[in-house]
Amino acid sequence: MVRMIETARQKESAVLVGIIYPGQSEREIEDYLDELAFLTDTAGAIPVGRFIQKLDAPNPRTFVGSGKIDEISDFVKGNNVDLVIFDDELSPSQLRNIEKTLSCRIVDRTNLILDIFAHRARTAHAKAQVELAQYQYLLPRLTRLWTHLERQRGGIGLRGPGETEIETDRRIIRDKIARLKIQMEKIDRQMTIQRKNRDKMIQVALVGYTNVGKSTIMNLLSKSDLFAENKLFATLDTTVRKVVVDNLPFLLSDTVGFIRKLPHGLIESFKSTLDEVRDADILCHIVDISHPNFEDHINVVNETLKELEALDKETIIVFNKIDAYRYNLKDEDDLSPLLKENLSLEELRKTWMGRSKDSKPIFVSALERTNIEELRQLLYNEVRKLHEQRYPYNDFLY
Repeated sequence: MVRMIETARQKESAVLVGIIYPGQSEREIEDYLDELAFLTDTAGAIPVGRFIQKLDAPNPRTFVGSGKIDEISDFVKGNNVDLVIFDDELSPSQLRNIEKTLSCRIVDRTNLILDIFAHRARTAHAKAQVELAQYQYLLPRLTRLWTHLERQRGGIGLRGPGETEIETDRRIIRDKIARLKIQMEKIDRQMTIQRKNRDKMIQVALVGYTNVGKSTIMNLLSKSDLFAENKLFATLDTTVRKVVVDNLPFLLSDTVGFIRKLPHGLIESFKSTLDEVRDADILCHIVDISHPNFEDHINVVNETLKELEALDKETIIVFNKIDAYRYNLKDEDDLSPLLKENLSLEELRKTWMGRSKDSKPIFVSALERTNIEELRQLLYNEVRKLHEQRYPYNDFLY
């Protein structure tokens, strides 16, 4: 199955490839490839086509079947496509086989996300974290190319007897990984000390899927001017701001956004950044309610929080972008089951208000500043409750 997308050719062109696994619908994989297209656009390329195939499991040689890979090859050659992007992580052997068949650059989802992170990283801390994840991804995939990673070191006395270029490159990467780990341990210790110095204040962390409006909400609550953009992973470095509501101070942190199939290496590399989530007293889970798959996004975030051992924290669910929410009004004679997309915002609000026993949902629009004061008050109530438990004699604050 292929769908052409008309577009200008001033950037690199890309073809997207995905698999419909058992239990998944075609609409579901289309939504996944829409997200992959957004990732592709964020990375600076333009999707010009997409291929989808139903399979029980990826083909161990070429990810998709032989007929489908030939179909992709014809499309790539006929349209001078620059790269093909797969919506799963490819094994080193799959990468080699596909590259040989298609004769163009092959990128998998993990590599694409790492590329975006590398482009978005601004501070030395973020750059070191991304670089570590990139080298860990690259190491088992070196066999398909000759990298020339560090030619400036020269050749005399560099290699052992009979050492090949690929062995040299592997050793260079292992050395870089070892140095980066030492650097990251040093940074982790520094950040741990910084967090300990902030222990006296209640800490609130904004978490959520990428591109749900965390930075915009952070700006509104803290009256700061953080970078916010309609792109994936606009924020990589955790930003912490002191917020005061009715004379009660607390710390508010904006963290990196989560995403479906977030590479495990990135979670490991961003350990010190994600420690802000682990150390938080309250989580403010931001959700883009206008996205058709927002419930899947909630599950992805919860799974990541579970991996971080932070799922049991006090949580406020903030449904953002109510200004962009759309629903399909059902015909009165339509007897089919009521679906999420047929619910009005008010009906959806009642549904979630009744469903969320352990968390406190609130519906806002950061763009139009709708219910932001209500969110501020809700945060104040929760922070005050914890503050009174922790510091019962500090009544002068109130």
